[in-house]
Amino acid sequence: MDGTTGTTGTTGTQKPDLGAVATAMAHLAEGVTDASLGEPTPCPKYAVRELLAHVIGLSEAFRDAARKDLGPSTAVDPGTVEWVLADDWRTELPRLLDELVNAWRAPGAWDGDTRAGGITFPAAAAGRVALNELLVHGWDLARATGQDYTPDEAGLRVSYGLMATAVDDGGSDGMFGPVVPVPDDAPLLDRVVGLSGRRPDWRPED
Repeated sequence: MDGTTGTTGTTGTQKPDLGAVATAMAHLAEGVTDASLGEPTPCPKYAVRELLAHVIGLSEAFRDAARKDLGPSTAVDPGTVEWVLADDWRTELPRLLDELVNAWRAPGAWDGDTRAGGITFPAAAAGRVALNELLVHGWDLARATGQDYTPDEAGLRVSYGLMATAVDDGGSDGMFGPVVPVPDDAPLLDRVVGLSGRRPDWRPED
């Protein structure tokens, strides 16, 4: 997978590249053994197999969102789906990740409105949500399977900016529910994880 990056940032005029976060996800998936598919993840409803199935589904949905190919994949609320991992996931996931990255690099992908998860919103926001989903779920997968994870700084800044703006006035609720407080001087990845409602020190035995 091509991990090169283009223009990155958090403003509406800049277009973050999804290559690095997608490459990191693909590498983590390669490290998943069949024996670890039933292991818990920081997402309480998902074991590793459901998490991988969810990543496959979101990769397809946000690929189609970039293409403005608005159909069944972009119409479904992911919270209502029972995620089932297909037998061919080891080839399907990297293929979809490549297609996702290329779709958001195409001219016009970041322009106008699109749809994902059954919601219509600006394509520029959808691209950032796609990046954030891969980055946070990459952390989930790494923690669940005992792998190292060091996402790129540009992707972390995009995720932090996206989720920080979603925190309510009281500072307790964000995009994914209650925020886990993390010190201001903590590593940026820990602060991103906290904004996503996860504990940076989460381990499978928790």
